Amino acid sequence: MKAIIPVAGAGTKLRPHTYTQPKALIPLAGKTILSIIIDQLKDAGVCDFIFIIGYLGEKIQDYVLTHYPELHTHFITQNERNGTGHAIDITKELVGNDEILIVLGDTIAEFDIQQMIAAPHSILAVKKVDDPRNFGVAEIDDHGNITRVVEKPAIPKSNMALVGIYKIKETAILFDCLRKIQDLKTSSYDAFNLTDALDCMIQSGASFKAMKVSNWFDCGQKETLISSNATLLQKFGNYVAETVSLTNTIIIPPVSIGNGCIIKNSVVGPNVAIGDNTTVNHALIKDSIIGAYSNLNEIVLNSSLIGSDAEVRGVSRSLNIGDNTAIDLGGGPR
Repeated sequence: MKAIIPVAGAGTKLRPHTYTQPKALIPLAGKTILSIIIDQLKDAGVCDFIFIIGYLGEKIQDYVLTHYPELHTHFITQNERNGTGHAIDITKELVGNDEILIVLGDTIAEFDIQQMIAAPHSILAVKKVDDPRNFGVAEIDDHGNITRVVEKPAIPKSNMALVGIYKIKETAILFDCLRKIQDLKTSSYDAFNLTDALDCMIQSGASFKAMKVSNWFDCGQKETLISSNATLLQKFGNYVAETVSLTNTIIIPPVSIGNGCIIKNSVVGPNVAIGDNTTVNHALIKDSIIGAYSNLNEIVLNSSLIGSDAEVRGVSRSLNIGDNTAIDLGGGPR
């Protein structure tokens, strides 16, 4: 089985962070979004990966080759942003007739991956949502069979959202349907959605079952990313690297503090992730994500997302600051 991970998107909802960092490499609970996905698949025995890259794709490739040299990896560039359907279509030569497991590059979910891999049929992972109009939606019969999937329906007939994890057995039918919707331009939106190809497969006789995920972590925008960080810190547990220097500081778990950090005269936590080699002095920080090589002084942070190589000095704010930024919020002489 091959795993396909599309990570070509620009991540516009997480700007300014994604101007310099792919969304998949945004830090989350001491890891990255992409590493959480890869580790989950690797632990289930998957070792053959296809990454669809685009925007800042060289950073994705460098990260994977550096951190996962043992994997069998391929990188395909999606030069045109024509949607997830187009992204999967360009993997056809590499996939051949193999079964595939597609996990969108911003999708973190808790589910029985071994059960999904072992299932004798194709599977779409789903989660019940309050308002399904912003998602692909699966219509499911009483036996768990998916009878139809629709991308962002105006009047949903189901509240079971597609979470972005798909196991496909009938890959030949998938690629036929992908080609069909592109040739006929029968897409529900300007881009070619994978959802449209999946519905084409269902109408062509392919059998799909629904698998409900127990948790689905939204990594698409600042507020939900911070909330997901808190939940995943609870899951992964407290971590403070041995090389962290703590002086006159209180740590309130759960936190994740990377190698080489220097923290003085501060209270950190709960629900805080700090990247490597960051310096914190006279700060109160909770419910926040701080990138690597940043410098924080005399600051109170709550529900904040700070990029790497950032410098922040001043008073209490809720911030959304990208990489390579220097901000002084002091407001006057010291």
